[in-house]
Amino acid sequence: MAFHGAGRQTVCGNLFPGSELGHKYFCVNSSSGAPSTGLSATPCLTGPTMEPDRPIGYGAFGVVWSVTDPRDGRKVALKKMPNVFQNLVSCKRVFRELRMLCFFKHDNVLSALDILQPPQIDCFEEIYVITELMQSDLHKVIVSPQPLTTDHIKVFLYQILRGLKYLHSAGILHRDIKPGNLLVNSNCLLKICDFGLARVEEPDPSRHMTQEVVTQYYRAPEVLMGSRHYGSAIDVWSVGCIFAELLGRRILFQAQSPIQQLDLITDLLGTPPLSAMASACEGARAHILRGPHKPPSLSVLYMLSDGATHEAVHLLCRMLVFDPAKRISGSDALSHPYLDEGRLRYHTCMCQCCYSVPSGRVYTRDFEPPAERPFSHSYENSLLSVWQGKELIHRFITEHQQGKRVPLCINPQSAAFKTFIR
Repeated sequence: MAFHGAGRQTVCGNLFPGSELGHKYFCVNSSSGAPSTGLSATPCLTGPTMEPDRPIGYGAFGVVWSVTDPRDGRKVALKKMPNVFQNLVSCKRVFRELRMLCFFKHDNVLSALDILQPPQIDCFEEIYVITELMQSDLHKVIVSPQPLTTDHIKVFLYQILRGLKYLHSAGILHRDIKPGNLLVNSNCLLKICDFGLARVEEPDPSRHMTQEVVTQYYRAPEVLMGSRHYGSAIDVWSVGCIFAELLGRRILFQAQSPIQQLDLITDLLGTPPLSAMASACEGARAHILRGPHKPPSLSVLYMLSDGATHEAVHLLCRMLVFDPAKRISGSDALSHPYLDEGRLRYHTCMCQCCYSVPSGRVYTRDFEPPAERPFSHSYENSLLSVWQGKELIHRFITEHQQGKRVPLCINPQSAAFKTFIR
């Protein structure tokens, strides 16, 4: 299934045109580990030359560029993680994201293809990660004039929940699910990306977790109300908001402040019972209780679009539940009949877990596999200083590269590099 436009290029086409900026890579001699003698803008490998580089995304914790891998001519994405060693908190966050990207093995979750060769540890300040290059993101698709059919929405939502089930089964909370963090290709393949705010689920409810998570429009009510502990349900709420946005082509809860955000949520869901506000801070609870009682108005969801059928609204209402304990899980949401067609389409022609033979299609035993093991973060307990973190990250990258392809590193003499480091 692909995007179709009436006489125009599809929305996921060449969205990021840019001028030629020069080569950003040079190769390291695989036998000696030392840079090759050609420290110019030309890769030391013979064969394909570098294609134009261009920025394709900016985030709170880095910038992403489109580049061409000189080893095979493949277009890839290069993510720069700057200011890694400013403080211990930053060091732990980046190391966690780096390890997660190397841990992930799932079609709907972006993972690291490679990590650029780090310099000597005294000069080690930034990390460069190579990932698969995707053509667009779901935000650009939603705000474009590109028609979105019910089939599109079902296959997108199926893939989001499929990737989310994998993350949650590994014990990982994404904490910033939003359309801009859902990368897509023109064939509708989707991958969850940007794990700068991700962390391992905290089993101890007495341990406080940061509330500075999730872009406001997609932030769950328990976080808006100051809960000091939360779980994977915050990601499911975000997916529910995105589902409504796909149906209506507009943000469901678009407020100017967190308090207004909470008011918009209660306008739709009604005033929550006290039991649903058990973990809320006193100020947020008082704000809800001193306002007039609001009845739920969920029937307005049918007005999002013609695609807001009974099945669609039923699943949406299971995701947009104020009480996180009663909100549907990502795994259970995958069993909803609304997603049956999305599952069939994805595994008929898009996935890598099934394959075709002359006699027909051979399907995998498990359409939505969990992670093989939980993601381990035990290393964080022993990370006590920035220098120790720098040593651990440097060693991790070096060991990750052993026995693999010819390593790459940044060419600091290229014009593109000077642009990249700004």
